[in-house]
Amino acid sequence: MSSADEKDVGHGRDERVQNLRQQAKWRATARVLTEALPFILEYDQKTIVVKYGGNAMGEEGVAAHFAQDIVLMRQTGINPVVVHGGGPQIGAMLKRLEIKSSFVDGLRVTDQAAIDVVEMVLTGTVNKQIVSAINMAGGKAVGVSGKDGQLIVARKLMKTRTDPKTGKSENVDLGFVGEPDKVNTEVLKTIVQADMVAVIAPIGVGPQGETYNINADTVAGAVAGALNADRLLLLTDVPGVMDRNGNLIERLTATEARALIADGTISGGMIPKVETCIDAIDRGVQGAVILDGRIQHALLIELFTEHGAGTMILPG
Repeated sequence: MSSADEKDVGHGRDERVQNLRQQAKWRATARVLTEALPFILEYDQKTIVVKYGGNAMGEEGVAAHFAQDIVLMRQTGINPVVVHGGGPQIGAMLKRLEIKSSFVDGLRVTDQAAIDVVEMVLTGTVNKQIVSAINMAGGKAVGVSGKDGQLIVARKLMKTRTDPKTGKSENVDLGFVGEPDKVNTEVLKTIVQADMVAVIAPIGVGPQGETYNINADTVAGAVAGALNADRLLLLTDVPGVMDRNGNLIERLTATEARALIADGTISGGMIPKVETCIDAIDRGVQGAVILDGRIQHALLIELFTEHGAGTMILPG
């Protein structure tokens, strides 16, 4: 066989291998579409509230993948509503401005100086970064805070704790920290009807026009309940709820979740997240999921695959 013939044989072999690889890729794509289609149909025209955690935002490339997921959700007929946090970003700005900050049971004590920074970071920097990322991915996003159109009317959050020395309960003043009292959904419905995605900064307005810093998980749960959402998805920086052996619990009923809180299996910062899920379910949300937002396309894996991702909490 001549050198030229050998080259022709080698070229033909390479072409066949390339064709086989391409066909395998097409088959894999077909399998993905076949698995996803029933879920796409199931969620068509359903509202899904997504809480995008400040910690989850910190991973490189996460923002772009998150934006792509939100855009694809909208393109498949889902009505996504985004509520975002921004704790690390707020902490960094407070440190830069040399404003002292402290926490009580995971809630930032927020005085007048701090609330100005909180509002600036959440409604300005963080909110607009997310809006821009979704728009760059081909979507149409609108950034709002709870103050816009009185979307989130808030009341001051009252906190009590037990003094470890005396054992007595005492009231703790958290400053301008609030909790949702009422969610006015007209603003959100208008945005959805305009084929746009609402991106909500967790700032509320008090009865006298006061500005309140509200936990983003709490806002997401309240918004999901008010919109009668099908799903509440809490993106964070952990895989989900873990059992005592460190294994992921994939599904829980609200009753089972309460029992795990009572026996100490669910502890620390996971307690308020699970309580937010339970509260949302009590408000009529069909299911709530805690999942790791650092995983690429975590939203799509959760919504459009059989196995999902994270921990699903269901009524019952």
